[in-house]
Amino acid sequence: MLVAGLIAAGLAAAVHVYIFYLEAFAWTRPRTRSTFGTSEQEAVTTRPLAFNQGFYNLFLAIGTVIGIVVIAAASEPVGSGLVLLATGSMLAAAIVLAGSDPTKARAAAVQGAFPLIAVVLLLIHLAG
Repeated sequence: MLVAGLIAAGLAAAVHVYIFYLEAFAWTRPRTRSTFGTSEQEAVTTRPLAFNQGFYNLFLAIGTVIGIVVIAAASEPVGSGLVLLATGSMLAAAIVLAGSDPTKARAAAVQGAFPLIAVVLLLIHLAG
């Protein structure tokens, strides 16, 4: 379960790095606007907020990767705590997104699927 959980966590981190790129660097591009359902004017107006939000996603990805490295190199309990904190935060953000705007359910599923799998598998591993 540990290896599968860490693979899911790594995929969650990769998704969040991609979201970081979209929010921090490609926010006003037509394809990104289409992905997030924003007009050109909305994208220009919200660019500073999206830039900041992008970094939140990057930091969660970094925390996940650090946790994976710590598990592999030194300490499973410490690394597992880091991975669970980061992926749990990703999952919580997806739940908030889906709950705050049901039209964003697809985006929430993309954002939260790998973190959910990672959290469940890591908790099963730790309980066993």
